[in-house]
Amino acid sequence: MRQRTHEGFLRHKGFRWAQIATGLCVVATGVYFFVASRLAEPPSGGSWLGYLLGTASAGLIVWLACLGIRKRVITQGHYSLKAWVSAHVYLGLSLTVLATLHTGFQFGWNVHTLAYALMMLVIASGALGVWAYATLPQRLHGNRGETTRKQMLDALASLDAQMHEAAQPLDRNGAAIVRLSIEQTDLGGGFWKRLTGSYGDCANRRALQQLRALPSPGSAVQAEALTKIEGLMTQKADALALARRQMGITALLEAWLFVHIPATFALLAALIAHIVSVFAYW
Repeated sequence: MRQRTHEGFLRHKGFRWAQIATGLCVVATGVYFFVASRLAEPPSGGSWLGYLLGTASAGLIVWLACLGIRKRVITQGHYSLKAWVSAHVYLGLSLTVLATLHTGFQFGWNVHTLAYALMMLVIASGALGVWAYATLPQRLHGNRGETTRKQMLDALASLDAQMHEAAQPLDRNGAAIVRLSIEQTDLGGGFWKRLTGSYGDCANRRALQQLRALPSPGSAVQAEALTKIEGLMTQKADALALARRQMGITALLEAWLFVHIPATFALLAALIAHIVSVFAYW
């Protein structure tokens, strides 16, 4: 029996869409410089070749923006989602050539250059997204090993329960330190906090520091309780670090969308303004 291997969207059908996009870029570049060699000035966006490249680029941009709609439709075969995403990536990259040739390398402080700049921003953020989905899932698995998210949360809850039980012999100050760790430890936080791992104000870390700064207890029972709680807080610190790294990697998977999606809508608006202005003032 032939063994089947997983094929990602970048390698879909032996890099079919990469080959198509490369061929499109080569043909467009060849035609552009062939025409340019026969003119006194390079073809501009207002030439017949500029209009042809501009129409192709605008059509591609609109089609690429439809990926979100396509994701909600499940099909198999030639028009499967994997094929669509593969085409989305490589044809999107081809715009860096097609749209640049469309401009005739003429830029200025106007809506036309704005549309071009937004397009490049969308492409760059999309490339970041491809990198994220190609590399970060392996990092997620490598970080957590065989531990699931639920198991991570259960482990933290178990440590809190053990600390609560161990704190029974402590005086008021010791009990307050334990409550600080149990009640005020922030696992997640906002998006930026999760992305950067900025947990310098971690309540468990502060509780551990305060616990170690306590004077020697007056009884052996309290001393034993403090030793046990210190060990539990240390375990909790390790568990928190693991969970927060996991959330940081997940936040990286989300981060590019905060640029890619808004920039896409801004690009569509600028593209409409670009087209309207061209035909209104032509």
